[in-house]
Amino acid sequence: MAATTTTVETPAARSRNGNGNGTKVPQYPDIQTIRDSIPADCFVQDTGTSLAYLARDVAMILSFGWLGLTFVPQIQDPIVRTLAWIAYGYIQGLFCTGLWILAHECGHGAFAPSQRLNDVVGWFAHSALMVPYFSWKFSHHRHHRFTGHMEKDMAFVPQKAENRSKPRFANLYLDAELFEDVPIVQLIKLIGHQLAGWQMYLLFNVSAGPQSKQRDDGSWLRVSHFEPTSAVFRPNEAFYIALSDLGLAITAYGLYLGAQVIGWQTIFLLYVVPYMWVHHWLVAITYLHHNHPDVHHFEADSWTFVKGALATVDRDFGFVGKHLFHGIIETHVVHHLFPRIPFYKQERATEAMMPVVGHLYHKETRSFIGQLWATWTTCRYVEADPNTPGALKWAANN
Repeated sequence: MAATTTTVETPAARSRNGNGNGTKVPQYPDIQTIRDSIPADCFVQDTGTSLAYLARDVAMILSFGWLGLTFVPQIQDPIVRTLAWIAYGYIQGLFCTGLWILAHECGHGAFAPSQRLNDVVGWFAHSALMVPYFSWKFSHHRHHRFTGHMEKDMAFVPQKAENRSKPRFANLYLDAELFEDVPIVQLIKLIGHQLAGWQMYLLFNVSAGPQSKQRDDGSWLRVSHFEPTSAVFRPNEAFYIALSDLGLAITAYGLYLGAQVIGWQTIFLLYVVPYMWVHHWLVAITYLHHNHPDVHHFEADSWTFVKGALATVDRDFGFVGKHLFHGIIETHVVHHLFPRIPFYKQERATEAMMPVVGHLYHKETRSFIGQLWATWTTCRYVEADPNTPGALKWAANN
């Protein structure tokens, strides 16, 4: 399928907006202008609709889990049984990702008008998936607040081209230029990114900007999402971090009790494999929302909330994206602008704002999974865009 992407400006617009020295100055609407273009009812959460989606996702997860536990172990042929467990892990991972995304809605206050209901549902849903709900909620809000900010964004802040040779853990402290064009090396790094990226973020705040922490603390051990006194959080958030940890402990104990009945191997196949799929999808979705050859990142002195929110990409993942992942892949731009719009109204909100954002909107329609590899091997470092003051573009590979 041909790509449908929009760049920051069309050639004609570049000429119209030139500032006299050959550079272009994109004209960004203010946030209120964009908001006014969207029907007011799009900002209203419907508790009944949200609960219906929650009931659907929980029912699919429990039913499929029961099927897996009841019938797959009874398959006599070991090859067929192995294939059945593989299929189970993949499909259950899709269903659980949907539940993860509903908890994400809760974290933004988009699930229901009641913040208490949002937090109760979000805490239970994320805890069941071994996600520290409030810890994620607080850091994710800061990601939304500073999206595209090279210093303060909480996720996927790229390296600058001039720092490409700086030793980093991701490159095993070797010179990146020695191996960055070797396909097998990039494949191994991408697999590690997909398998452990979420856990590394929770434990070590990897990919966050240098000024994203709430206080200075030189220790890399003090940036965990599990520590109530972590530098990632404010002191008044400590209770909620501990509450998040309690949810994880309850789930872990439940898994332990289950293992005493059905065995650790079955728990691994029933729960851990889908868990790994869930966080593969989470990392892939977030990575591809914020990495694309056409989108900018911004230096601190030129960044604005609207610039950052519009430096995200809508993509297409077909039936799974629209119906199991609740449209999070297809309508991410409007979500970054107005995260309290519920997912079932984001498509209409996107259409409504298009006359206002126009050429500043980015959409990619090529294969979602195919673009994961393409983006991973091309979007490596950023450098100053000579045509857009204060903006950073993806550096050409050389």
